[in-house]
Amino acid sequence: MQVLVLASRKGGSGKTTLAGHLAVEAERRGAGPVAMIDIDPQGSLADWWNVREAAAPLFVRTAYPSLARDLERLRAQGIKLLIVDTPPSLGDEVRAVVRQADLVAIPTRPSPHDLRSIGATVDMVEQLGKGLVFIINSATRNARITTETVTLLSQHGPLVPAVIHHRVDFASSMIDGRTVMELPGAAPAANEVGQLWDYLSQRLNTQERRPVLPRLPALRPMREALSATG
Repeated sequence: MQVLVLASRKGGSGKTTLAGHLAVEAERRGAGPVAMIDIDPQGSLADWWNVREAAAPLFVRTAYPSLARDLERLRAQGIKLLIVDTPPSLGDEVRAVVRQADLVAIPTRPSPHDLRSIGATVDMVEQLGKGLVFIINSATRNARITTETVTLLSQHGPLVPAVIHHRVDFASSMIDGRTVMELPGAAPAANEVGQLWDYLSQRLNTQERRPVLPRLPALRPMREALSATG
């Protein structure tokens, strides 16, 4: 079983929307059975799944004390991919999930506030010896800050080449438990999700366990650059 964790200390980065879309796309593309876990106390992913008519992907309820045991149970039951949505924090529960991850995806909106917040998340992932990838989410097409975000993030870690743009279709589809892949007339958004899954699938299939690293000093120039630009 491969474990993909979406993590970010910044609230509103789009972790829940991406988690649901990636789980559905992976199932559609034959990577299943796919299961999801929501450890965010707000429970937005669980709420989305509860109004979803389709049976797949599966949703699994768990708690911090039983997390490792529940993951072993899912492996024994033949789950091929587990996608985990996390709260906007770096507490013990998030660290416990990241320890189980094969890959950690860090969604980031193209804004100074989002970019300033990712340093601590990256440090945690690196300290735990896990591979990471940045996802630029809810970007404005042809905006200068989107281009600057691509340039900045690519200097500090792998970046998904498919940018997820701000589209009303993403919010509209989640209202009744669907995704843009299941929403008529949402082909541009669906194509972006497909490209995102293509990249993450490739990374999951080639990911190797990385050694535990000390706190990452390379992020200091990024923080200084953001402070300088405001």
